[in-house]
Amino acid sequence: MGRKFKNENTDFLVDCIMQLKDREECYKFFQDLCTVTEFHAMAQRCVVAKMLSEKKVYADIVSATGASTATISRVNRSLQDGADGYDIVFDRLLK
Repeated sequence: MGRKFKNENTDFLVDCIMQLKDREECYKFFQDLCTVTEFHAMAQRCVVAKMLSEKKVYADIVSATGASTATISRVNRSLQDGADGYDIVFDRLLK
C-alpha cells in the first residue's frame, strides 16, 4: 500500500471502523465522522463499483446512481488497478 494512503491517522481510522459491530453502529459512527454529502459520495462509489463488477454499462450506471462519468471512470480504475478492496467486500457479501 502506498505511503501517501497509509499513515498513523489512517491506521487509527481503520482501527476505529473495525470496532463497529452492526449496521446501526456504522450509521452512528459515519454520521459523526462525515458530512451527509461525503457519506452519500462513498455510498455512490460502492454502488458504482458493484454495477461495474456486474458488467453494467456507463449509461445504465449514470441513470441508476446519478454518478458522473468521471466518478465511474475513477471507480473503474480502482477495480482494474486498485488494491482489490471492492472485490474483497463484494465476495464476502455474496457469502
